[in-house]
Amino acid sequence: MFDLIVNGHRNTTRRDIALLAISWALHSLVIGAVVLLPLLFATAHLPAVPEEVLTYVAVVAPLPPPPPLPPPASTPAPAVKRPSPRPAPMPRPVPQAQVVVAREIPPSIDMADDGESASDFDGVDGIADGVPGGVPGGVPGGIVGSIADVTQPPPPAPAPRAPVRTGGQIQAPALVKRVPPVYPPLAVRAKVQGVVILEATVGRDGRVEDVEVLRSVPLLDRAAIDAVRQWVYDPLLLNGQAERFILTVTVSFGLS
Repeated sequence: MFDLIVNGHRNTTRRDIALLAISWALHSLVIGAVVLLPLLFATAHLPAVPEEVLTYVAVVAPLPPPPPLPPPASTPAPAVKRPSPRPAPMPRPVPQAQVVVAREIPPSIDMADDGESASDFDGVDGIADGVPGGVPGGVPGGIVGSIADVTQPPPPAPAPRAPVRTGGQIQAPALVKRVPPVYPPLAVRAKVQGVVILEATVGRDGRVEDVEVLRSVPLLDRAAIDAVRQWVYDPLLLNGQAERFILTVTVSFGLS
């Protein structure tokens, strides 16, 4: 058995080593061709990559913000001095009046006599029309039960009545005196003509007191007002009393 093991092992020669190295080299070439050829073929057909893609920019992270400032130290609020409560005033003791008790009552009290009696006043004349015993707060010579004369203030004057507006049932009184207006020379040269309407307030005596322009013609207003102020009417009587009244007056100016 030992002989079989020894004789079964063949010594390795240089030829065998060369064949083994050649086999390894062929296998390496085959494996390299199988792996490298597809890579070369695929790389030739890849699209061109722009340079911008191949450029890498290192992005620097922004600096972190500074830490927040510490909050200011809170100052303690000043203590408010509260007024100390005042003690309630103590009531003062009221001194008690000393009561003196009479030990004995005198039998009689001496009265002072001035030496006069009621009969001594019989001859004295009193106030005429007086009241026996008098009246507190009375007036000498007054009437029993009456009060003193007190001067009363005069009654207030009645407020003046507003003037009555003519028209409707109240007819304007007749015009007694009519003064024609004077045509202004400036209006004549400017050939201005027209109608001026006035509102006249007439007093109780029939004379015009106030005039107001209702429709104006600038160059003719003053002449119309001056003429109407001189007009005189009959008094307006209402219930037998003369009253002030208001009426409308029309003054025409025309160049013939």
